[in-house]
Amino acid sequence: MDKPHTITGRTRIVGVIGAPVEHSRSPQMHNAALAKAGLDYIYVPFNVPPNAVAEAMNGFKALNVVGINVTLPHKQAVIPYLSSISREAELIGAVNTLTFSDGKIHGENTDAPGFIRALEETGAAVPVSKDVVVLGAGGSARAIVVALVLAGIRSVIIANRTTPKAVTLAEELSEKIYAPQDKIGQKTVLTGMGLNDTRLPDAVKNCALLVSTSSSSMDPSLPLLIDPGWLHPEIIVCDIVYTPPMTTLLTVAAEKQCHIIGGLGMLVHQGAIAFERWTGVTPCLATMQQALL
Repeated sequence: MDKPHTITGRTRIVGVIGAPVEHSRSPQMHNAALAKAGLDYIYVPFNVPPNAVAEAMNGFKALNVVGINVTLPHKQAVIPYLSSISREAELIGAVNTLTFSDGKIHGENTDAPGFIRALEETGAAVPVSKDVVVLGAGGSARAIVVALVLAGIRSVIIANRTTPKAVTLAEELSEKIYAPQDKIGQKTVLTGMGLNDTRLPDAVKNCALLVSTSSSSMDPSLPLLIDPGWLHPEIIVCDIVYTPPMTTLLTVAAEKQCHIIGGLGMLVHQGAIAFERWTGVTPCLATMQQALL
């Protein structure tokens, strides 16, 4: 049995805020990685009511907390209290990682770079000259699309049950990312459409990467959002849902001999980036993944 971590006056504090926060797997993941690295840190979950965000931010500053992960419902609510914010977080409109230093708070969103790292880890680099299809138009989809745009992907199609939501997301991000004063060469073409759009079958068949961000993947009794007949071995299929590890989409994609990527990798990598920001140390990814499993 591993020796339990002895907490002293020198132990540094990191953690996560949410309401509720009891379901978070981050404490297991981070504490396992901290122990593996031999760092004198402790990762603590903090249940912060929606009306107490300001008090929590001031409290963390007073207590010299090093860093905080942010989960629902606080990902937007913390933004007014930040001294600075990363480009990804600004575009996504949500923050999931805070770093405290010299009385200031820096906010970022590690979901976007975490997604790219998860792709790279599996050797599934997507040629920037190819198209990507993203299923869903919620917060997770927004983070994925921002990651793809910043990676220089040529074209991203956002497909959602509610067509206006997909169209609005595409238009909003296009306007936000490519402001008139920005001097950007190749621009990513963002297109929003409904799941019943007649253009979607060809979009999926011709894409290099299909990413599902829909929570419907968590329920195997629900039908797929696309026709399995559109899939073929040249498509990389990613489902960011990590429970269950093999969603219906991934199972079908595997049968079609597609390269498949589950959501656990993104979860681990977004956490690893936060870990690096706070400690300056690269964590053991295998330890983080095993703790989650």
